[in-house]
Amino acid sequence: MGIKQSDNRKLGDPGTADFQLDKYPFYLLNRAVSRYNRLIETRLRAIAIDVPTWRVLMILGEMAPRSIGNIAESAVINLSTMMRIIERMRNAGLVATAPNPDDARVTDVFLAPAGEEKLASARTITAPVYARLIHGFSPRDFDRLVALLDKLQGNLDMISGAE
Repeated sequence: MGIKQSDNRKLGDPGTADFQLDKYPFYLLNRAVSRYNRLIETRLRAIAIDVPTWRVLMILGEMAPRSIGNIAESAVINLSTMMRIIERMRNAGLVATAPNPDDARVTDVFLAPAGEEKLASARTITAPVYARLIHGFSPRDFDRLVALLDKLQGNLDMISGAE
């Protein structure tokens, strides 16, 4: 018959007596993100920005303008904190803000020229970290990882919607 393999989903269930921390996906994800942020933070300090600023620059670098609410959601930072981050970045000349032309209650955020320059610098210093982190992943492995994380996110969305 062969050796019976344990179901790691059960070992990762915090509601069971057999729970094992190293099988709990949220522990593993949090650990990876925390370690990644520490690596990135060290490099970003060299260009005088922090991780939240870098997140905003990367989000706006993908598409701008965006509303503060959209940026907060994308960066996984609460709205009031994001408003302070955007204000700090505006004062530093990295972003500009303006009322949304379709809804004056919404504030749109744009990259300022200094923000575009800072984004280019941030990409240059963070790209080698990314390259090293995905070293050894085949394109198929990487696509599978992204698909599984998307599936996990979808499940979280379903739970959030049900509450």
